[in-house]
Amino acid sequence: MRNPPRLRSHRRSVNDTAASELSVNMSLQDYQSIPKVELHRHLEGSLRLETMLDISRAHQITIPANITHLSQLVQVQNDEPFTYQNFLAKFATLRLFYRSPEVIHRITREAVEDAAQDNIRYLELRFTPVALSRAERFPMSDVIDWVCTSSQQAGEEFGLMVRLIASVNRHEDPALAEQVAWLAANRSDGLIVGLDLAGNEAEFSAQPFVGIFREAHQSGLRLTVHGGEWAGAGSVREALEDLQAERIGHGVRILEDDTVVAIARERGTAFEVCVTSNHQTGVSPTLEDHPLMAMLEHGLNVTLATDDPSISQITLSDEYRLACEQLGMTRPVLKERILAAAQAAFLPDTECSQLVHQLETELS
Repeated sequence: MRNPPRLRSHRRSVNDTAASELSVNMSLQDYQSIPKVELHRHLEGSLRLETMLDISRAHQITIPANITHLSQLVQVQNDEPFTYQNFLAKFATLRLFYRSPEVIHRITREAVEDAAQDNIRYLELRFTPVALSRAERFPMSDVIDWVCTSSQQAGEEFGLMVRLIASVNRHEDPALAEQVAWLAANRSDGLIVGLDLAGNEAEFSAQPFVGIFREAHQSGLRLTVHGGEWAGAGSVREALEDLQAERIGHGVRILEDDTVVAIARERGTAFEVCVTSNHQTGVSPTLEDHPLMAMLEHGLNVTLATDDPSISQITLSDEYRLACEQLGMTRPVLKERILAAAQAAFLPDTECSQLVHQLETELS
């Protein structure tokens, strides 16, 4: 697998005085106090280290017996290469832990609890039924039921609204994606609101999934697609025009093609941008080179998300702070982006309007 081309450097044009004042006036606790919306968080990248140790003891999984050594296997370290191969290698260990219904219930509950502790008010948690079912060959219908039940209960327990996105991978058999889409679309409780296509778009085309995604949309599922991360702007165009995606996961290489920028801007497509993840996977050579602010300057509808908070060792508060203090986003623009995320939520119009109004009141 080849390394993805690196992003061109985009110099931000911001008010340096405003950015400086923002960094002086806001502590991490200030960022934590901001009500948040998260549209791009993977369940499989949200496991706590302590939970993994507990699971390994209960199920006799051979892994390092202490948190420090385990962290090196499942979390990105500052002294290792920032490449997408290294980032994706963390999932090889994470896939060992999905050993029982109780485990899946626990990791789902804890992912929701961690979001609530970071003052996330609305969470769209994406999960991959194929990955969760594979370790013990669980029926995917059971896995979906377990995640739905646990996320609903945890949302009520911790006081945030949770919806789910079923995710499928480009490198896997489209027949599996078709099964996941059918199971997701036929749930009657409204918890699963969307379908996601993830994986390496540089080497695996989305074309085998076009029919599946169009049928899923006709069945009532909303669509988000990973694109513009490993491959260039062409994969964003493919997601928008062929798969008819409403949102784009990452999409940070869209600026390589002005035509695709114009298409996304005209449609108001929301981009689920994960700054730390983009840096750790080698897409953005440095944090300062990340094109978040350039995307905004081009009129694109950008939102902020974590991607895999455990792997990256971050919270959404950390991402907000990074955007403001290292990339130059002002607090008014941050508030605007939070509301943009709420407006892009895969919710019915009435619920979406209520969420936006609630956040407008709190943010004012």
